[in-house]
Amino acid sequence: MVQGLEGVYEEAFVYELERSGFACQRQKEFAIKYKNIILKKKLRADLVVEDRIIIENKATGQIAPTDEVPLVSYLKASALKVGLIFNFGSKSIEFKRRVSTLP
Repeated sequence: MVQGLEGVYEEAFVYELERSGFACQRQKEFAIKYKNIILKKKLRADLVVEDRIIIENKATGQIAPTDEVPLVSYLKASALKVGLIFNFGSKSIEFKRRVSTLP
């Protein structure tokens, strides 16, 4: 379970998504492939919606370029194509969309 403000926003966000009929998986783990092996360490995405979209939640002043790095890693590890970062920490909700171009 995620702690702090991000965890609170995640819980509320999942509630609203599920209430709207979307299937959500919280803190979903993805294996990391390196060359021909699978590493013991796994990546953990905040949310995966409908097994199609990865969502990363933030509670900061604004989305920084470094916030996109984990999202790109989750997209690579999962082979999913679309990722969203939602930032609940600014005056209004901010989001950014990333699309993977990997095959």
